[in-house]
Amino acid sequence: MLAQEPVIRLTAFAAVLLAMALLEHAFPRRPQRLGWRRWPSNLGLVALSAIMLRLIAPAGVVGVALWAEARGIGLFPAFGLPFWVAAPASVLLLDLLVYGQHRLFHAVPVLWRMHRVHHADPELDASSGLRFHPAEMLLSLGIKGLGAVALGAPPEAVLAFEVLLNATSLFSHANLAMPARLDRVLRLLLVTPDMHRIHHSEIPAETDSDFGFCLSCWDRIFGTYRAEPERGQLGMVIGVEGFRADAAQRLDRLLVQPLKAEP
Repeated sequence: MLAQEPVIRLTAFAAVLLAMALLEHAFPRRPQRLGWRRWPSNLGLVALSAIMLRLIAPAGVVGVALWAEARGIGLFPAFGLPFWVAAPASVLLLDLLVYGQHRLFHAVPVLWRMHRVHHADPELDASSGLRFHPAEMLLSLGIKGLGAVALGAPPEAVLAFEVLLNATSLFSHANLAMPARLDRVLRLLLVTPDMHRIHHSEIPAETDSDFGFCLSCWDRIFGTYRAEPERGQLGMVIGVEGFRADAAQRLDRLLVQPLKAEP
């Protein structure tokens, strides 16, 4: 299975992206002005990131986990934990690590400038879940790699986590209208679109809430959970002031945006 890691990840990514795009078209949550016109830039960012990461670290986080496993490095091997314990614990703790990383990228100014590219999307849909600056993706790979080594996470669990993280990022950013009851039930476990959309509000107190990507429990545990936006799902303003113009959504502008100070 691990030998087919790129195929597994690409297949899961394409399937979830297509499913979300179709569902968004059928059941849109908010009206959009730009809509699909933002997709070339958002997809361009993820394509550049994928090329860069394959050139710099072709084995990715799974490769790092394989390297650690071959040397018996990490917390789980040290305690002799069986696979059936180490695998789910790895997925859980790596998701916690990504939650912490997300908060860090909001708290440190130089990291926020990179992460701001993601927040500067004036509309949210599945493509927003791909809109990350290549420099942020490289740093994220390093953080996840260190986490995998420290835990001694099984490579199979790391692959499952990477696929899950990508899929839930596409889902949580989708412009998808869901029945309120279904949203409440799913939100007990997963970050839903209505929950994560609050994190993209222009109101600072809302931007600094709902940091989770996959599991919703971390926001509840660490006190960053917000159930509803102040202005409602249809009234809230998304994006970052000064970066909402159509021209600011061009790929070249997104790549140099971290060099620009806050407006």
